[in-house]
Amino acid sequence: MPDRIITLCYRKVIGASSVQPWEKLVFEDTYQEFRLQAQLYNPEHRYRTFAELVQQAPGADQLPFLVSAAARGYLQQLRGLVPDVVNNLGKHFLKFSQFQFEIITSDLQDKARHQVAISFYSEPLRWHDTVGSLLLVSEAAGPAATEEVLTNMISLQPYLSIHSLHQLA
Repeated sequence: MPDRIITLCYRKVIGASSVQPWEKLVFEDTYQEFRLQAQLYNPEHRYRTFAELVQQAPGADQLPFLVSAAARGYLQQLRGLVPDVVNNLGKHFLKFSQFQFEIITSDLQDKARHQVAISFYSEPLRWHDTVGSLLLVSEAAGPAATEEVLTNMISLQPYLSIHSLHQLA
């Protein structure tokens, strides 16, 4: 089976029911930032929800970008590792090089309705094989094919998918 270079995407959804301390901090700070930034597009307090703002207030489609600033510092705490995704030994190994922040829904008067997502895009991985239900991967920039490479075995789980694929010749 020829090697392929893949990029994985993990979508982390964060809302009022999130329980991990890191998630709670992201939730609280992105909600506060949403309320603050929404004032720019809603000075007369006509709109209540994120959806209403985007549909009715010119420029409000910039809110996800503006609110993402509140999450950036927390992303640094992850030290470049995708949260929740571990190899079959239970260790975090998946490095991310890019992320995308998204406001799923929010309500200026009901914090419980605030929900965001962060999609983490992994650094390129070499996909060697599939063993049972596990992908056998290594760093794409690893040693030449004739040398020993360190590998990880990973199971595709909910919210984790292969984002891109490049077949090597």
